[in-house]
Amino acid sequence: MAADLTAGRALPPRAARKTSRPAQASPSSAAVSRRKGTGAWAAVGRIASMSAMLVALFAAVVLIVIPVATGSHTYTILTQSMEQKFPPGTFMVMKPAAFDELKAGDVITFQMYSGRPEVETHRIIGFGATQQGEKTLITKGDNNGANDPEPVRAIQVKGKLFYAVPYVGFLANALGNSDRGTWTIVAAVLLIGYGAITVYRSVRRPSSARFRAVV
Repeated sequence: MAADLTAGRALPPRAARKTSRPAQASPSSAAVSRRKGTGAWAAVGRIASMSAMLVALFAAVVLIVIPVATGSHTYTILTQSMEQKFPPGTFMVMKPAAFDELKAGDVITFQMYSGRPEVETHRIIGFGATQQGEKTLITKGDNNGANDPEPVRAIQVKGKLFYAVPYVGFLANALGNSDRGTWTIVAAVLLIGYGAITVYRSVRRPSSARFRAVV
C-alpha cells in the first residue's frame, strides 16, 4: 500500500500552538522610585496645605469672627503690669458684662479717666462706694505692688476678659489702633477665602487623579 505524499503535515493541537507576542518592557526601578517619590511629596504638600488652611481658619475664628459676633472689644497688653499670665503683646478679647455681675478676681478693661480713650486692663481685687453710694471697683495689676490709685466706676468699664491669645497683639498693634476695624475685616476675608480655596483644591485634586487613572 502506497502512502499519500500529497497530504500536508498534521498541525499540532490548539493547546500546543503558541503565538509569539512582543515582550512588554517592565518599568525600571528608577522610574518606580521616581513615581513613589513624587507621590510622597504630593502627599506631604497636601498635608501642609491642609494644615495651613486649618491654622488660617482657626486664626480667623478666634481673632476676628468670635469678637465681632459677641460684640467684644479687643486690646493689646503693652506693659508688664499683668505678667506672668498676660505678658506684653497678649491679645485680649473683652466681652461686655453687666457691672453688677462683676466679681473679685475678674480681669476687666476700663477707661483710666471717664470720657478719655486711654484704657487699662487690671484685675478686680475688691469693691468700694462713692459718697453718693455708687458702687466702685478696686483694681490692681497682677505684677504691681500697689492697688490702682483711683476706683473704677461703672461708666468706665469696657468689658470683662473673655479669652486671651499670647503675642498676637503685636501684629494687631502694628496695624494701628485707628484702622484696626478695617484691617480685621480685610484679614477675615483673606483668611476665610484662603481656607475655602485650599479646601476646594484638596477635594478636587484626588477626584481628578482618579479620573485620569480610569481613563
